[in-house]
Amino acid sequence: MADLLTFSRIPLAIAFVLTSSTDWRLVILWLAGISDFIDGFVARRWGSSRLGAVLDPVADKVFTISAFGVVLVSGALTWWEVAIILSRDLAATVAFLATVVLKRPSAIEARVAGKLVTIGQLLVLLAFLLDSSLLRPLAWATGVVALVAIWDYVGVAARRRWALQLNRGNDK
Repeated sequence: MADLLTFSRIPLAIAFVLTSSTDWRLVILWLAGISDFIDGFVARRWGSSRLGAVLDPVADKVFTISAFGVVLVSGALTWWEVAIILSRDLAATVAFLATVVLKRPSAIEARVAGKLVTIGQLLVLLAFLLDSSLLRPLAWATGVVALVAIWDYVGVAARRRWALQLNRGNDK
C-alpha cells in the first residue's frame, strides 16, 4: 500500500506539468502532499518494501522538480531562488550518487529540518498557485531551512564516519 501511494506521485508530477488549470494543480499538490505524508506513516506502521525505500525519495524528487519547473517557467521565481529551495534535494542526490560510486551506499533517516524543507516547499508551491504575496518570503525561508538541513545532514554523516573510524581503530 505504501509503495502504491509513493508511486502515485510520479503520474501526479506529470499531471502537474501538463495541466494549466490552477484548480487542478491545487488538487494535484494536495494529493501529492497527502500521499507523501501518508506513505511514510503506512510504511512505519505496517512495514516498507525495499522498492519503497528507493522509490520514495525518487518520487519525491520527481514531483518536486516537476512542480518547481512550472514555477521557474512561469517566471514567478528566479532560477537561483528555485535552486536554493531545491538545494537540500540536490545535495541529497549528489550525496547518494557519491555513496554509490564509492560503493559505500548508506542512508540517513529523515530529520526534522528535512521534513520542514518539505513542508516549506509545499507552502511555496501553494503560494505560487494562489498568486500570494507570500511567495517570495516563503521561498527564502524555505531556502534558509534547506541550507540548515544540509548542514544537519552533513553533521550526521561526519559523526557516523568518525564513529566508524573509531570502531575500526578499536577492532585492531
